[in-house]
Amino acid sequence: MDSVERILVWLFGSSGGALTRIRVIRAIKEQPRNALQLAEALHLDYTTIRHHLKILEKNGLVSTAGGRYGQVYFLSNSMESHWAELERIAKGGGGG
Repeated sequence: MDSVERILVWLFGSSGGALTRIRVIRAIKEQPRNALQLAEALHLDYTTIRHHLKILEKNGLVSTAGGRYGQVYFLSNSMESHWAELERIAKGGGGG
């Protein structure tokens, strides 16, 4: 298990907020968006979305483009290359 896989298990399989982060990361994969667009699409509070985006960005799973308030979130290369592992974890496969 590489370091990205360990982060995925921790953030999406065993920590509080994992289900919300899965929803956020899937929405970004579907279409890069800013925090407000994510909040509206997922019917979640803007501050909740910002909290989870900060965690995802800190752990190298999303990247950004644009100015502070209109900043658009994209999947990082690491997240894209480990997508199958995320889906396995999301389906309850946990970490190996």
